[in-house]
Amino acid sequence: MSLDLPAPDDHGEHLAEVEYALPPALEAFHDLYVKAYLNYAHSMLGDKDAAFAVVHRCFSHLALNWPKVMRSESPEAYAWALLKVRVDTHLRLSGQESQMVETAAFQRTARAVLEGVRCQFEVMETSLGLYTAIASLPERQYDVIVLLYVLGYPSDRVASIMGVKRDTVRSHRRLAKRRIAKRLSLPLHTDADEEKE
Repeated sequence: MSLDLPAPDDHGEHLAEVEYALPPALEAFHDLYVKAYLNYAHSMLGDKDAAFAVVHRCFSHLALNWPKVMRSESPEAYAWALLKVRVDTHLRLSGQESQMVETAAFQRTARAVLEGVRCQFEVMETSLGLYTAIASLPERQYDVIVLLYVLGYPSDRVASIMGVKRDTVRSHRRLAKRRIAKRLSLPLHTDADEEKE
């Protein structure tokens, strides 16, 4: 489930500010990924205006460096890494930490991950232990958990957004759940997501 943000077509003004003709491939890339980028930035920053600003800077950079981006091994992976740097920079410059713990989306994530480890909700007094466990995940595992469970994207879409293979997403999800279960001293059982794949 994605956050309540306008449709991707409503964000074309970000690209319109660039003063030269945009390559059709960049326009298509923008249309394909802008909503996911806005949702991710909003979930990390907790502020729609900040999310718009960060994503605007990200696409401005892509526009100015598009030939280099297209020569990279994966333009999607390049753009995803750029977005994450922009979000982290914004957080650092504003003296904030990620706002994910304060969102309703985090509560959905907590439930989904806890179901994945088949534990009793009474094991934890609050979601703080789970948040700490998620926050301590390696970067790519953290991204997969956020994109799958906070933003509600299916595995195929997560793979596309991150510029990785679907098997990589599945592996990161499995490893993340194992790390979380271990950190919380909880048993891990195969969940429905893994059984379907």
